[in-house]
Amino acid sequence: MGIEVGGLFGLIILIADVWAVMKTIGSPGSTGNKVFWTVLILILPVLGLIIWLLAGPRLNRGRP
Repeated sequence: MGIEVGGLFGLIILIADVWAVMKTIGSPGSTGNKVFWTVLILILPVLGLIIWLLAGPRLNRGRP
């Protein structure tokens, strides 16, 4: 009757991947970088998301 753990985990990964793709497309990076990160996130949903969080495009938030 309840939602399975795998289904819930999959839904969370889907939401996180959509969020990451939206952030990537809205970033000020080059088109090539945006395409690279988007494809990586879509082909490797969990691993791509982790790599994007660690090494993806960053916004400069007042850092020198």
